[in-house]
Amino acid sequence: MTDRSNEMTVLAKSKPEPGLWMETRPVPEIGPDDVLIKINKTGICGTDIHIWNWDAWAQRTVPVPLVTGHEFAGQIVELGKNVEGLTIGQRCSGEGHLIGKTSRQSRSGKFHLDPETRGIGVNEPGAFAQYLRLPAFNVVPLPDAIDDEIGAILDPLGNAVHTALSFDLIGEDVLITGAGPIGIMAAAVARHVGARHVVITDINQARLDLAAQVADVVPVNVATTDLKSVYPSLKMSQGFDVGMEMSGSQQALDQMVENMVMGGRIAMLGIPPGKSPVDWSRIVFKAITIKGVYGREIFETWYKMIAMLENGLDVRKVITHRFKVGDFVQGFDAMRSGLSGKVVLDWT
Repeated sequence: MTDRSNEMTVLAKSKPEPGLWMETRPVPEIGPDDVLIKINKTGICGTDIHIWNWDAWAQRTVPVPLVTGHEFAGQIVELGKNVEGLTIGQRCSGEGHLIGKTSRQSRSGKFHLDPETRGIGVNEPGAFAQYLRLPAFNVVPLPDAIDDEIGAILDPLGNAVHTALSFDLIGEDVLITGAGPIGIMAAAVARHVGARHVVITDINQARLDLAAQVADVVPVNVATTDLKSVYPSLKMSQGFDVGMEMSGSQQALDQMVENMVMGGRIAMLGIPPGKSPVDWSRIVFKAITIKGVYGREIFETWYKMIAMLENGLDVRKVITHRFKVGDFVQGFDAMRSGLSGKVVLDWT
């Protein structure tokens, strides 16, 4: 341990009720295979909103008390005795999924499919803190071209990249349902890798306006506009080749199925609440492929998104609000309003 206070400021779910609380906790002690990271920036995630709201999912998932947060960038300030290849002072982000080592998926290198996975800030102490203990295996070094602000949103960008790269997009017409920050970033990725047209739908006009600022997309408010009305201007006749469902809305998925070409492919990141009725006959008769997407491919997604950021992918405008950590309530209010993009908290 270097010369510093043994206490740190955190945001914690301290009580089984809505809200988070700023508290003082001991700085984590690291093990031989861990690093200690001084946190500079954190992003507020939709998962953090579920935890703040203390909804049914949070109540059955999150142990109380718990330091929350899992989107971060910082620098390494301490290394475990077995750690190699990393250095004190190195800037980094990190994979927030802590995997096991015994499952078939993990032992075959499919780390993102490991059923023993536990999440920092969800099941284990997280990154809404001045210091984070993280296995060295999970550390992702940041190149100079990626500053801490972008580093703090690599986790959700990774979700967008994983979803977007599920199917070949070159020259394809793409439909994205849900213009939240991840949907918007997926749209930017799709255009970056060569999609012909990208249409993004929502019923939140503010989010659609933000999407148009971030990426070269066609935003459609399906509350007021028939999706098929955009076909002629895009020289489309049959529908979309690839779909990305990012909203968690059953109506959006139904609309996507109806607007796919025969043999279309859909990647689903959105999570519909509870059980949803699905017209499987439409999916079968249209020969549609549906792929469920969870998290990021560890670590292939990280390599690809860092390479894209170094080579022109620009998602900075998806960050709409920045707050000092002391103003975290305002940050959560912005996210909970449904009118923001990404919200970043500054811990420096």
